[in-house]
Amino acid sequence: MSASHSDMTRSATLRPLYRAAQVQELDRRTIAAGIEGFALMQRAATAAWQSLKSRWPGVRRLTVLCGGGNNGGDGHVLAALAGVAGLDVQRIVLKAPETLKGDAARAAEMATAAGVGIVPWQPGLDFTGEVVVDALLGTGLGGEVRGDFLDAIEAINACGLPVLAIDIPSGLAADTGAVLGVSVRATRTVTFIGDKIGLHTGRAPDLAGEVHFRALGVDAGAHRDLGPAAWLLNGDLLPALLPPRARDAHKGAMGHVLVVGGAPGFGGAALLASEAAARLGAGKISLVTAPEHVTASLTYRPEVMVHGLRGAADLGELPARADIVVVGPGLGQGAWGQGMLQSSLMSGLPLVVDADGLNLLAGRWAEERRDDWILTPHPGEAARLLGISADEVEADRPAAAAELQRRRGGVIILKGAGTLVAGPMGVAVCPYGNPGMASGGMGDVLSGILGALLAQGVPLESAARLGVVVHAMAADLAAREGGERGLLAADLASYARRLINPEANFGIYPQAGSDDARATR
Repeated sequence: MSASHSDMTRSATLRPLYRAAQVQELDRRTIAAGIEGFALMQRAATAAWQSLKSRWPGVRRLTVLCGGGNNGGDGHVLAALAGVAGLDVQRIVLKAPETLKGDAARAAEMATAAGVGIVPWQPGLDFTGEVVVDALLGTGLGGEVRGDFLDAIEAINACGLPVLAIDIPSGLAADTGAVLGVSVRATRTVTFIGDKIGLHTGRAPDLAGEVHFRALGVDAGAHRDLGPAAWLLNGDLLPALLPPRARDAHKGAMGHVLVVGGAPGFGGAALLASEAAARLGAGKISLVTAPEHVTASLTYRPEVMVHGLRGAADLGELPARADIVVVGPGLGQGAWGQGMLQSSLMSGLPLVVDADGLNLLAGRWAEERRDDWILTPHPGEAARLLGISADEVEADRPAAAAELQRRRGGVIILKGAGTLVAGPMGVAVCPYGNPGMASGGMGDVLSGILGALLAQGVPLESAARLGVVVHAMAADLAAREGGERGLLAADLASYARRLINPEANFGIYPQAGSDDARATR
């Protein structure tokens, strides 16, 4: 990556994300530096209380479930604040106050002194609040949720009330976004000191709700030895990496994308990728596909130069005329697809590899490693590339993406809720996207977007980061206007075009992490 593009990527003010152990170390260092642990707990509870009031300003009755440790302590202090404010507070405890120690015990005493009563947990207990606060289990949970905590979480999820989770929904793994047996489904999560990677990928987009981060006065960036585990992407990447074009721009300067895909009977995927490349601003797009798909391509998108070839031997000089190859959409795993992938690998051009291109890489080209490609697997494809199960990939998505990048080089885009981008600059997480994207062809559109960005000179890792943001944001805009159900991959290209013209669409989408961001979640 050139220094200028690296600087522009960092100037997009990406939020750092941390693992649980890193945040615990930040907490320890903050206390060692002179801030009392109980004072830090009060800051956290106050931030959570303020967030609750802003989200549910008319609430008069509150149910707070408190576990042990600091997470439970945060709940006790919040209960005290709510009681002092005149709310009717039901404080349900899963650890008797007399068994608590340190700051958690002090917090429980604070709530009692504020006149807030105690209700010991028991199955079948009715929640009397209008909003439930989850302060059961924090980020230190190491194994599956069991016993009373499991029953309490299930009761929270069954109660039908809005839920505020303190620091993390109980049962959600802070490092991976996996569920440890069972997890609270929160409406909003307020997290502290360092934002956690597990709040933004895996199951988290369905369970954490609106994620609000509060630093509590702790400057995590000052601790350079605790480098972030990942970065949270946002829409600032658009103007940073795609400034307005020069007035004398011409198609020859905007790059040439060669899309290779569409084996006999599978032409649609390659057409979607080709249109996306065109809409994202590539100067020229050539499509290599099976001969029977030529008429459909000319009808669907006449701007694309389509070539109907019966095999890789007919490619001729086509790769030599291109700047980037997108290979895989509708490629198939037969002789046609194998020959086309082999020719693409031998072209010497940067590659975007998707779909059956990835499945073929997992077999015949299992040892192939390059620094000039972007691989875009979903969890099943990633599992085949790694030789593990899809469940193992989903159990620790950040680790799977990083390991795949270590083995295969280049940049890895692990698709799914909270898509991950793993490259030389580390792991980044996309906070956009919605369930409407669970339909065929979405990955083909992403491949075309990536090809167009690379063709226009955006370096590999920056193109991958920007591409997943544009792809997911386009889907969110489409869903905002027409709903999630019935969202088609072909709908995304026009919205993506609007997004990549920042001079005409300034402010079209909120910054990640702002109060109105991720409305679809």
